[in-house]
Amino acid sequence: MVRVNFTQALKRFYPELEPFAVDCNNVSDLIEVMDQRYPGIKNYIVDEQGQLRKHVNIFVQQKLISDRIKLGDQLAPNDEVYIMQALSGG
Repeated sequence: MVRVNFTQALKRFYPELEPFAVDCNNVSDLIEVMDQRYPGIKNYIVDEQGQLRKHVNIFVQQKLISDRIKLGDQLAPNDEVYIMQALSGG
């Protein structure tokens, strides 16, 4: 099972967020599962075209996903996924 983790910054918008484990084939499938668990979170993570929003980063096994458009990065059993808000500012 894929283990999904969130940064504390996301808890400001979704206080009920907790790490969880799930079987998923790719990042797109994972986001669908997350939206079922935490209704509305998909709209925070992806834009109207289904692409990863600029202020969100997803790491799989400590590596930034490469497909921010279709979210087709594959997930393997025992992968560790981190979903976090990107930092910006000056």
